[in-house]
Amino acid sequence: MDIILIAAVSANGMIAKSHDEVISWSKDLHIFRRQTMGYPVIMGSNTKNTLTADLDGRTPIVVHRGDEPDEILSKIKSDKCFIIGGGKTYSKFAQFLTHIFLTPHPLIIGKGISLFSDLLENLDLEFLNMLDIDSEQGIYQYQYKVKRDIHHTH
Repeated sequence: MDIILIAAVSANGMIAKSHDEVISWSKDLHIFRRQTMGYPVIMGSNTKNTLTADLDGRTPIVVHRGDEPDEILSKIKSDKCFIIGGGKTYSKFAQFLTHIFLTPHPLIIGKGISLFSDLLENLDLEFLNMLDIDSEQGIYQYQYKVKRDIHHTH
């Protein structure tokens, strides 16, 4: 199964100013909707609380602190799923990620929540593709495959 982190980030790698921010600066919601449609989307409870629209056509899975990522993933009967936030959830699922889809935006957030709040390992990425989101504003989605050591176990 492909386990894809998908995120809009500021130019300095922040996903939000605070855990309860309703994101209004993201310009890639149309591509997010198209890419995640029909698939499970995994998010933390803070991310769930900031959503302004229903994730119709997708199966939302809200994770909490005590939840184990491998148990959640083992119950998914799909060829792919998306991890949609926030920083703690991205970190919790980091060791299972197969792909990362990032859309950097022309914005610097001084204090905020970084893409990975508690990352314990380095992730080596292989560039796959770049999608034009808004070329006039210099906004593109970068798609990467997470390179794994064949001896690495989850």
